Amino acid sequence: MVFRSCWKSRHKNVSGAAGPRWIRPGLAALLWFCVTQFVCGAVGETKNVVQKDAEFDVTYNDTVTSENQTIYAFNHTISRNKTEGVRVTVDVLSQGLESPILFVVRQKQAVLSFQVPLILRGLYQRKYPYNHVGRTLCQPPTRALSETQYFFVDVSTLSSQGTNYQLRVSRVESFTLQTDKKFSFTASPSQPQYFKYVFPDGVDTVIVKVNSDMTFPCSVMSVQDIQCPVYDLDNNVAFIGMYQTMTKKGAITVQRKDFPSNSFYVVIVVKTEDEACGGPLRFYPLRPDELIDAGNRSKAIDVMVSPAINSEVYVMGMLFCLGIFLSFYPLTLLMACVENKRTMITFSLPVDTNRTLFILTHVPLSLLLSSERSLDSVGRSRQESLSSVEEDDYDTLDDIDSDKNIVRTKKFLYVSDLARKDKRILSKKYQIYFWNIATIAVFYALPVVQLVITYQTVVNVTGNQDICFYNFLCAHPLGALSAFNNILSNMGYVMLGLLFLLIVLKRDIIHNRAMVRNDLNALECGIPKHFGLFYAMGTALMMEGLLSACYHVCPNYTNFQFDTSFMYMIAGLCMLKLYQKRHPDINASAYTAYACLAAVIFFSVLGVVFGKGNMVFWIVFSVIHILATMLLSTQLYYMGRWRMDSGVLRRIVNIIYTDSIRQCSGPLYIDRMVLLVMGNIVNWSLAAYGLIERPNDFASYLLAIAICNLLLYFAFYIIMKMRSGERIQCLALVCILFTAVVWGFALYFFFQGLSTWQKTPAESREHNRECILLSFFDDHDIWHFLSSIAMFGSFLVLLTMDDDLDTVQRDKIFVF
Repeated sequence: MVFRSCWKSRHKNVSGAAGPRWIRPGLAALLWFCVTQFVCGAVGETKNVVQKDAEFDVTYNDTVTSENQTIYAFNHTISRNKTEGVRVTVDVLSQGLESPILFVVRQKQAVLSFQVPLILRGLYQRKYPYNHVGRTLCQPPTRALSETQYFFVDVSTLSSQGTNYQLRVSRVESFTLQTDKKFSFTASPSQPQYFKYVFPDGVDTVIVKVNSDMTFPCSVMSVQDIQCPVYDLDNNVAFIGMYQTMTKKGAITVQRKDFPSNSFYVVIVVKTEDEACGGPLRFYPLRPDELIDAGNRSKAIDVMVSPAINSEVYVMGMLFCLGIFLSFYPLTLLMACVENKRTMITFSLPVDTNRTLFILTHVPLSLLLSSERSLDSVGRSRQESLSSVEEDDYDTLDDIDSDKNIVRTKKFLYVSDLARKDKRILSKKYQIYFWNIATIAVFYALPVVQLVITYQTVVNVTGNQDICFYNFLCAHPLGALSAFNNILSNMGYVMLGLLFLLIVLKRDIIHNRAMVRNDLNALECGIPKHFGLFYAMGTALMMEGLLSACYHVCPNYTNFQFDTSFMYMIAGLCMLKLYQKRHPDINASAYTAYACLAAVIFFSVLGVVFGKGNMVFWIVFSVIHILATMLLSTQLYYMGRWRMDSGVLRRIVNIIYTDSIRQCSGPLYIDRMVLLVMGNIVNWSLAAYGLIERPNDFASYLLAIAICNLLLYFAFYIIMKMRSGERIQCLALVCILFTAVVWGFALYFFFQGLSTWQKTPAESREHNRECILLSFFDDHDIWHFLSSIAMFGSFLVLLTMDDDLDTVQRDKIFVF
């Protein structure tokens, strides 16, 4: 009965020929009309409804009031082989409206409604009115070769005053995007644009690239499935599909498998405000209902869809990556053969010819045999008791407490002075470095992997590509991963870290065999061989690769610490290894070292969370940095014999007064003083820079401090080695030169800056660039390749740089 009364009322109030054509829109149109008639009757109004047959590309100037309603009836023919867009453009000519005009477009499978002035909201619910509105109608698919479809534009208002408007419906001839062809258009907040793309045969993945010469206004690029309605306004564009904000550049990789219809819409929406793209913050209105003039926010945009790489490029990229790093294994094997020959010759030479002749001519044979048996028994007992050594046994040398103050404060120290502890005790001590970092790696990596998987899942489910800061112009997906190439390029850290562990293991085995043979060179010559720190360095390099890959699953500011944590570890372990070479007895324990590194990582997290522009944080950190530098300098200068207690200030004043003021004497240890003065200058300068500039990327700033200190200490070590009359062998020299060159190229690619989470996602995309290697790897991937090789080379330098001392007695090797 309700439908029948509505039908009668419809024919009673509608003027114009609309008999059979009114039935075609279907049940939705009839229901909508019944509701409007019911509302009009409820308020006691009689609305005059006028229907007009309308044509495309004709501008209709008309007036609407609360007493009349106009319906424009359109028809057009669509075909399955050709897609045309239909665009409705509306202008409201009257100003100071009490009530807006409502436009309702009724189609076969969708209803689109909008009011004019169109009120769009920005940050803090600011309101922006737009009197000029343009909307594209969605195109439902048709199964017939050709079909005539009808749609209606209904215009109504509740304003009692007459409101003038203009209505124009036109065809969009270039509605379908063509592969590798640039298409240009203009969009604004009230006039969004979208276009259709159909996957051609043989193409499964494409990259949609959007460019503009204008940084602002900020806009949103979206890829949506072919369906109605199309979400093309600032307040609903994020409802479905994939989307990202953009200023000048935007790119989304689209796969055919995600779109069952083998086609999709590319939607461009201009935002009402620019804060999302890093633009200035607009003023806040004085009244909540105040409308703000948005001004001219039109933006000229180019869009182009290009085929992405195929599976062959993926295979080539993976084979290239494997080939580069696997090639280091046979090269290392060749070098190991040469090294074996050198080692055999070294360990077969006597330490001192005169000493050997004296023993052979003056010592009875029976005593020699008994000494050899006793040495063999001592060696066996050391090996058998190695597993039972406890950490509490580290300082069990009887005279260690009585004479270490005397030994360590001598003006000239030799390695024999600081290598007095039992080797089995020190080996156990330094093996703790390896086991501790292995434990840390497991407990650190598991939650990291879980977290980045969650990040990637959120990106895939929500379609929000502002979460992760990729180089979108060279981000190749594989499975659920959005940028597989950035993950694959970290393979070098893992493979070269494993290779370094094998090299260290080989040296460890050779050295242990020499110790079992009681070889005099192994027992009394060269830098004491302790491999625990080397094992820890190799493990840290492998973990750096794993965690860097995790970071690149979804790079952003909250998980950047994953990429840098083991870089701090590597820098710290390298400095400890340099110090251990000449100071094996007094090097820091694993627990102290890792506690300090944990404090560094803790400050790294605090810097990411609180460091941006926070003056209090930077003051506290700078003070701690300077105090830690002074404390470490004192410990290094006095070889750990400076007590940190309540009388430390009194002793400092006393030394300054007696040595510097009263006697005017210079420092006792000149070389150490030069190093520490330079170190303090560098660290104080870095602290001052951080306090003044307060860089946004605190983690990188902290890493720069660690690298600067490592380079300073390494340069000091090389200089002092040359000053002491020592030489660098050919293998170590080649490693140094090779590593320096590779580091130079690596840093060049690192500073290309393809993306940055220090800015907004839209600003970060302005730095995106195309792939430069095999159409698969970008500049940052090459940084991964080169930096992993450079770190491996740096480790080899530390491993081989003192090989020239393998035949020099320890009481002739200087400590510096």
